[in-house]
Amino acid sequence: MARPHRHPARCAAQGRLDDVQLNSEAQALFDRVAAALPTTGRLGVAYSGGVDSATLLAVAVRTLGADDVVALLGVSPSLAASERALAHRVAADIGARVEEIETHEGERTGYIANGPDRCFHCKDELFTRISEAVVAEFGLSAVAYGENADDALRPDRPGSRAAGNHGVLRPLAAAGLTKGDVRVLARALGLAVADKPAAPCLASRIPHHSEVTPEKLAQVEQAEAALRSVGLSDCRVRHHGDVARLEVPIAELGLVVDQREEIVRLVRAAGFRFVALDLVGIQSGAFTLPLVQGGRRS
Repeated sequence: MARPHRHPARCAAQGRLDDVQLNSEAQALFDRVAAALPTTGRLGVAYSGGVDSATLLAVAVRTLGADDVVALLGVSPSLAASERALAHRVAADIGARVEEIETHEGERTGYIANGPDRCFHCKDELFTRISEAVVAEFGLSAVAYGENADDALRPDRPGSRAAGNHGVLRPLAAAGLTKGDVRVLARALGLAVADKPAAPCLASRIPHHSEVTPEKLAQVEQAEAALRSVGLSDCRVRHHGDVARLEVPIAELGLVVDQREEIVRLVRAAGFRFVALDLVGIQSGAFTLPLVQGGRRS
């Protein structure tokens, strides 16, 4: 586990957050989340830098104060370096202290096997690493994470079960905030990730029942970074052995065609032999939903 990552602008950033004036809609959403937070002690927020956890972190800092909130960032090969750096920048802007927690889900048999419950093993690893020793070291009275009300209804989110097993709070879901509500509040708070596309962990690019390995994760990370470098706003590189299946926003299919030769070169450089473009576009839960809803394997 890394030592405290403190940003010199933390106090100034918190001041900016405190000065933000919320409109009536955002204030109502804010108040609902604030009411779901613990009223005493220091809160640890399991934090990824995405819009859900960042919004929860911002509400907690504004409600409880920066000294009584710690952002707990799980770090492993399944977290892209670009996402890790962004998480630190967003937390610094919020004015939150960040503690990196090394996780080792890649050593868990259930995670490596990559069944539909992979997310459970990942979240269980994170919440296990936020152990009694960590809680004591940082003086935490509770831990929360950024599940929203939409996530709570999805059958492909077994991480929720891990949170329940470890007594981790879900203030956004408890307050009834949907993903749309979270984005409304994030925009009102001026968070840089308010409109950031969802960024599931790199392991989500590997079809279920195909083992998760550090080599595959590195291939996906390199290929996706390459796609962003040519101008794509979002992408998924699904790992099918020698084949990289690219999912991009429908509106950007033409960009892929225009940059075809460069994209093929870059994706092959990541270790793939074949490069395929999925005309359906980006698909959330593409591998997991068919299995948990009784469909065929992807």
